[in-house]
Amino acid sequence: MKKFLNLGSQPLANSYIKKNNLKNKEKKFKLEVGFNKKNYLVSIVNTVPKEKMFNNEYPYKSSESKTMRKSFKDLAKKIKKYYKPKFIIEIGSNDGAFLKNFNKKKVVGVEPCKNLAKLTIKKKYKTYSEYWNLNLAKKITNSKKADLIYSANTLSHIKKLDEIFRAINYSLSRNGILILEDPSLLSCIKNVAYDQFYCEHIYVFSAIALKNVLKKFNLEIFDIQNTKTHGGSNRYFIKKKFNKIYKVKKSVRKEINRELKFGLNKFSTYKKFSSKVRESKKKLFNIFLKLKKEKLKVIGYGATAKSCTVLNYCQVGANFIDYFYDTTSYKIGRYLPGSKIKIKKYKKLNKKKVDIAFLGAWNFKEEIFKKEKNFIKSGGKFITHIPTPKII
Repeated sequence: MKKFLNLGSQPLANSYIKKNNLKNKEKKFKLEVGFNKKNYLVSIVNTVPKEKMFNNEYPYKSSESKTMRKSFKDLAKKIKKYYKPKFIIEIGSNDGAFLKNFNKKKVVGVEPCKNLAKLTIKKKYKTYSEYWNLNLAKKITNSKKADLIYSANTLSHIKKLDEIFRAINYSLSRNGILILEDPSLLSCIKNVAYDQFYCEHIYVFSAIALKNVLKKFNLEIFDIQNTKTHGGSNRYFIKKKFNKIYKVKKSVRKEINRELKFGLNKFSTYKKFSSKVRESKKKLFNIFLKLKKEKLKVIGYGATAKSCTVLNYCQVGANFIDYFYDTTSYKIGRYLPGSKIKIKKYKKLNKKKVDIAFLGAWNFKEEIFKKEKNFIKSGGKFITHIPTPKII
């Protein structure tokens, strides 16, 4: 693997700090990103043990985002209409935002974060609070194979891809399909969205890389849909190669051609991206510096794992941002890792109290702008770093 990006020393992105632990030394790791010239996979170089990231205190809940709830509901309708599955497995079922769209008898969740698994178990959804691997696949599908396996923003968190797809291959019925949804590497590189890289995002997938990984397991992509979620994602529809029910659609060749045309198979593309990231850092820091000199009230909006990468890389802390607003109950009253900016319970923005808000959750910009239309009308502004740092 050839390194192309160094985002410095970073804390664990979702390890929000309690007030009484503020003086404790944080565990940090060197966040570097590399490119594999053989299979075109892009991944972080130094990985963190999964137990440190996915445990009993995982803060992100899919159900707390209106955008994600709608995305899951719309997809569930299409799945019922076109595929009519009798048995579904969701890998990374989180708090059940996707599962709840199906009959409880037809779905099984896999969620290693015990605090989240408890939420779906409580609602009587069969959920295994374990890490997805071949042993678990055998336990779940030893007597009955899955017609459909779904996973959103989860498989890119698991280091051993061979183990993942071996287990998926075992669990899928002969004509079963896998629907995989993850941030698009093409969107990430185009938008200079370097905050897609943090401890949990071991991989950011491209279609060309995924195609190469799947080959080993006689799996192939038969359809690709581009979605707006998480700042630009790809929804991959995958089948066993001998499955003749689903023909490979033009969308697959179209996406692969787009990626090749952009140069996602060339190391030089990533070197250019790296220099754009360094330029972005300078611009963003200068914006904060200017606002500080002007003595404007700046807060953060959405204390996300993504914002953790940006703030720590750009060395923006509580000296520039007064506090962050967030809706996630677990984060409120805690402090952002590394930057140690306090997180407060969300309130609608008021121009009399706040001049500018930094968009930590830039990937939910449309949802946020609708919510804060009065703040915007009264002259309130936002800072974004995507695709280039600016005040909007």
